[in-house]
Amino acid sequence: MNKRIVITDDNHFLTKVIGEKLSFFEDLKLKFTAQNGKDLLGQLEADSVVDLILMDIEMPEMNGIEATAEVKKRYPQIKIVMLTVFDNDENIFNSIKAGADGYLLKEVDPQTLYNGIIETLNGGAAMTPSIALKTLKLLRNPVEFQFRKEEEEIKLSAREIDVLEQLSKGLSYTLIAENLFLSPSTVRKHIENIYKKLQVHNKLEAIQKAEKNKLI
Repeated sequence: MNKRIVITDDNHFLTKVIGEKLSFFEDLKLKFTAQNGKDLLGQLEADSVVDLILMDIEMPEMNGIEATAEVKKRYPQIKIVMLTVFDNDENIFNSIKAGADGYLLKEVDPQTLYNGIIETLNGGAAMTPSIALKTLKLLRNPVEFQFRKEEEEIKLSAREIDVLEQLSKGLSYTLIAENLFLSPSTVRKHIENIYKKLQVHNKLEAIQKAEKNKLI
């Protein structure tokens, strides 16, 4: 029976390229494609008879790591292979933590992609050699990695710091937008990013954490 594959990627050109790689193999069937994690979950609600998802990481609305965690929660039987151009430590660590079954780079040739899909469906874990090496290093030094990850997450851009400084003075989004020559929606987006990077949920927490880490 054909293996039912789904591609989730917001880049239409790359989706087409991956689809062409799959088309070389008669026992693989591209069931559907999704533009992001939110789109994927919507389509799976309608039809979850899927064997494996090839998942991009950097996508709007819901990225691949968030989507992987959600798919594994709802449909644990579906295998997921991250297929991405990124091989940085944080993405690998978070993908595995979210439940990914494999991790391949998009530059992979058709035969290696096929082998990885079959290996994963048979209970293995497909990994590009460079990814496998990084994974071993992460397992050997998890504490060191987590510490570095925490440091990375509190790095704000110069513009985000500008917005946060204005916010700390009690100014409204509209006033901040006027002062920094931005639109209110752009200010809101910056604040969303600030909350995400600082891992906080409100203005007060953001200001306190920023001050503690000497960001403002």
